[in-house]
Amino acid sequence: MAKATPAEQLLLLDLQGLDSKIVKIDRAVKALASDPEIAAATAAATEAEATRREVAEEYGAAQQALTDSEHQVEKVQARIDKDRAQIDAGRGTARDMMALQHEIDSLTQKRGELETTELELMEAAEEVSPRLEGASAAADGTAAQLAQLERARDERGEEFAGERNDLVAQRTELAGRISAPLLALYEKRLAQHGIGAARLYHGTSEGSGMQLAPGDLAEIRAAAEDDVVYCPDSGAILVRSPEWA
Repeated sequence: MAKATPAEQLLLLDLQGLDSKIVKIDRAVKALASDPEIAAATAAATEAEATRREVAEEYGAAQQALTDSEHQVEKVQARIDKDRAQIDAGRGTARDMMALQHEIDSLTQKRGELETTELELMEAAEEVSPRLEGASAAADGTAAQLAQLERARDERGEEFAGERNDLVAQRTELAGRISAPLLALYEKRLAQHGIGAARLYHGTSEGSGMQLAPGDLAEIRAAAEDDVVYCPDSGAILVRSPEWA
């Protein structure tokens, strides 16, 4: 049976307390990484940004269509101006003048149709514009909310990291005061069972939270003070003290 002084065994409880705090911090950090509020905010921001892009594409298409229509009107108007200038200059035969006038009449009709289409496209673009403003505001708002949550998460993560570093430093100092064989035994139990040491208090193992069976308790009470004994349920080293009996 392994041996260690009662005072050294008591140090294991302090070591276990530090390890439990480190584990608690690690779980808190893991919980931060999967924060449901951030996950929901991320989904909302992604959806809002997708809506903004969709409306922006619609607005861009409407503006492009309006620009194309304006260019078509300009081209038709340029052709009308050219024909009218030729008529005004009187160059060509009477038949040529009639053909030019007929072309002007046709182009004028076409320009009217194009201007009607241009007006419709302008109205369509104006209809999309406020929807784009709304979608942009929503996307900016959800992005800002997400950024705020992420900043809070990162700040909390930094706090956890600082706390953990302090605990690790304390643990290193404390572990240095425990003999190598006892520390190795504790570490092994901690790795195997998730708890390395626990107090035996009035017949109850604080490692398992259960009252020990009379036979197990009698065997532990019969052991020498420097004997290292174990909890039959949790597998942890049971630390004893006369006032806890």
